[in-house]
Amino acid sequence: MPELQETIDVSALTTRIARLIEAGRTGAARPLLLAARRIAPPSPLFPLLGARVAMREGRLDLAQAELDVAIAETPDHAGLRKCRAELRQQTGDKVGAAADAAEAMILDRHDPSAKALLGVLLLELGRAVDAIACLGEAVAADPGHPAYREGLAAAQQAAGDADAAMATLAAGISDAPGSAALRNAATLLAVKQRNFNAAVRLADKACSDGIADAFLFGLKGHALSSLGRDAEAADAYAEALKLGPDDPYVRHMVAASGQVSPGRRAPIDYVRTVFDGYADSFDAHLISLGYRVPGLIHAALLRHPAVRSGERLGPALDLGCGTGLAAVALSDLSIGPFVGVDLSSRMLARAAATRLYNELREADIVQMLSEGTGAWPLILAADVLCYFGDLQEIFAHVSQRLNAKGWFVCSVEELLPDMDGVVHGNGEWALHRLGRYVHGLDYVTGVARQMGLTVRTLERQKLRYEADAPVPGIFVVLERA
Repeated sequence: MPELQETIDVSALTTRIARLIEAGRTGAARPLLLAARRIAPPSPLFPLLGARVAMREGRLDLAQAELDVAIAETPDHAGLRKCRAELRQQTGDKVGAAADAAEAMILDRHDPSAKALLGVLLLELGRAVDAIACLGEAVAADPGHPAYREGLAAAQQAAGDADAAMATLAAGISDAPGSAALRNAATLLAVKQRNFNAAVRLADKACSDGIADAFLFGLKGHALSSLGRDAEAADAYAEALKLGPDDPYVRHMVAASGQVSPGRRAPIDYVRTVFDGYADSFDAHLISLGYRVPGLIHAALLRHPAVRSGERLGPALDLGCGTGLAAVALSDLSIGPFVGVDLSSRMLARAAATRLYNELREADIVQMLSEGTGAWPLILAADVLCYFGDLQEIFAHVSQRLNAKGWFVCSVEELLPDMDGVVHGNGEWALHRLGRYVHGLDYVTGVARQMGLTVRTLERQKLRYEADAPVPGIFVVLERA
């Protein structure tokens, strides 16, 4: 056996196994790895590759066990630490992942991937300034790596420096002009800044360079639609649909342009993608638009019998809580404890920073309502129902989860005739060109009564401003009969 071991090129063998894993061919990699472990000298590379096979196969517990044992035996192996950091990131242990990534970076200070991984994890932990430092070092070490540039730009956005983020992306595009991810990130940043002309220019340049995918065409359509160039937006959405017929973001925005029939609600992946992307600038953006819904909720709850009598009203369920603006608006009233539910982990991180929620759940609100058993005296839905067309299902679940005399306070954007008197959609609800649903006043009240809810307050209100024009809405307080 020693003679056989001497003839084995371990480096070539592990390289071959690694390539099979990277290609997703774990069925071929696993037996080769088992054979290598039997005939080659022991090496930390074998448990590392074993863990990567298990991770590829979704067997995260097995990967964790393999890495824990290997790191206990070889604590100074940077690759093992980095792999466990990636695994812990997948399982949601961000603190543990960051600790492993930091250790990997200390063990191998010349590895830009360890610096980039630590930077991404620090960003997820809300430490944007530290993330910029790590990702900046990764970019300096490997300026042509698109993912490092994209990560650095995300950290700069989180720190509130959108100009620096755009400069980082521009430099990255210059160094790696074939990167669709960098082109998309730059265009998305322009959309977030509401610089729609710049977004269109960036998208057009990507198209002329032959670097355009479904997501980019979707962003271009969104920007054109926001500029009122609806015919051009429709063309962009049509291209997006050709390239990404199964992409939930693309299909939803194409439906908003009127080219395909809208679904009964926005796709979950679409909503999560939108709000994960907007989390860092969400509050400032809404404030700049004159967002009024939290204030309307505050005024309505001042009229609640419990609040008027000085009693505590709660617990309160905040559906689609986002960054926690509703809880912040109500923090001077005797209301709570608050439980927040949202699809976006990054929005929930912002809500957690308010320290106003006893519990935060990353979940679909319909699923959460349908699977729960408790009753609530107060349920809030501020600017959430605009991602639902048909309101019957969610109103039914809300009615079931309210206790006797419980209040449901919500807002919707109003479906109104256009300048030619045409009412779009089915007359009850329609998908707006920017991806949100609008609802008719009679439809909202009709569904509420059908589900056993009494209308206490029904007000036409300006919810916010967009392009200097008020967004008409309906503010409703419903009570379980």
